[in-house]
Amino acid sequence: MDKHTQTRWAEQFRRFAALECPQDPLYVAICQAVAEQPELLALMVHAPATQAKPNLLLAALHERVLAGIKHPFAGYYPSVDGTRLPDEQLPALLQDFARSQAAELRIHMQTRGTQTNEIGRCAILWPALQQIAAMSGKPDLALFDLGSSAGLNLGVDAYHYRYLTHDASFCLGADPQPQRPSMDCRLLGELVLPAAGRWRLSHRLGADPAPIDIHDAAATRWLAACLWPHDRVRAQRLQQALTQARQSQHALQQADDCLALLEAWLRELPAQVQPVLFNSWVLAYFEPAALAEFRQRVASLQRQYGLIWLSAEAPALRPSGIAMPDLARNATASTLWTLQWADGNATRQVALAWSHPHGAWLQWLGSPAVAVN
Repeated sequence: MDKHTQTRWAEQFRRFAALECPQDPLYVAICQAVAEQPELLALMVHAPATQAKPNLLLAALHERVLAGIKHPFAGYYPSVDGTRLPDEQLPALLQDFARSQAAELRIHMQTRGTQTNEIGRCAILWPALQQIAAMSGKPDLALFDLGSSAGLNLGVDAYHYRYLTHDASFCLGADPQPQRPSMDCRLLGELVLPAAGRWRLSHRLGADPAPIDIHDAAATRWLAACLWPHDRVRAQRLQQALTQARQSQHALQQADDCLALLEAWLRELPAQVQPVLFNSWVLAYFEPAALAEFRQRVASLQRQYGLIWLSAEAPALRPSGIAMPDLARNATASTLWTLQWADGNATRQVALAWSHPHGAWLQWLGSPAVAVN
C-alpha cells in the first residue's frame, strides 16, 4: 500500500468514527486504532472496490469474535458478553488479534459484503406498502426485494410494529407474540396513511448476487457480525427473524443480474397483482455508470409492467426530479424513502418518508408527486 492510499484510508476510518458510529465507543476506538496502524489499513486492499468501506473490516473482526476465538480482544465485545471498556491496551490487542486471524480476515475482505438485512426498516416498509396498495387500487401486492441478503424483509407482514409519539402509541402489522420480531419506531410528526383496507403480499421474491443461506451457521453469523456489537436489541430480533424465515421459507434466488430475474418474474405475475421493486441501502454499492444503467432499466420495467419502485437510500441517491425535503431538526443520519412509477410517457415520483437507517424513527412526508418527461 503506497503512502497516499494509506493516508486516504486512515482519513476514512477517522471519518467513520466521527460520523457513522459515534454512539459506539468500541467502534470509535477500533477505527481510531486502525487509522494509526498501516498493517491493519493494508487489509482494505483485499476488498472489491464496491465493498471497500470501514464497516467491512469492522464486520470481519466482529465475525472472528462471534466465532468464539479465544483472545483478550474479545473482552471488549458486548455481543459475546465482554465488559471491558476501550482503553490504552486496545490498539495492541487489536493488532495481535488481527495477526492471529490474518488468513480468515483476508478471506472475509475478499468475499464478503456488508449485508445487514436490518428488519427495523420494515417499520417504514409496512406503511409504504399500504400507501402503494391504496395508490394502485390493488390490494394484492408482489414484493421483489433487490439486494435481499437473507430475505428477511420479505417477512414484513409477519412482524409487529409499535409507533411512539410524545404522548401515545399505536401498532401496525401482525399481532405481538413472544417470539415474533417486534419493533419500536419513534414518530417525528404524524403518520397519516390512506384507508387502504386489507392488503396482502400474494407474491414475494428476494434476489441478491450473494444471498445468505439462512440454514448456514457461518453465513448467518456474518449477518450478526454486521451489527454493532453493543446493540443487543437488534441482535435478538435478527435471530427471531431468522427463525421465522426458516419457517416461512420465502423464495430467495442468487442472481448476478437481479433486474433480469425481476423481468422474468414480472412476466409471470397475474394482472390483478401490483408489483413492487424494493431496495434499501443498495444503490451506494453501484458505480456511477452501472447506477445510471440500472435506473434506465427500471424505468423500462415501470412502463412495460406497471412496476412501482420503492427505494430507501441515502438522500444523495434520490431520483433527480425530487427536491431535498425538509428534515425534522432532531433527526440525523437519515434514509430517504421515495416512490417512482410510470404514468403514460411520464414518470411520477414522490418523497415518501425520512427514517433512521435502522428504522428507529420515522418522519412521514406525503409530498406531491413530480412528473418527469
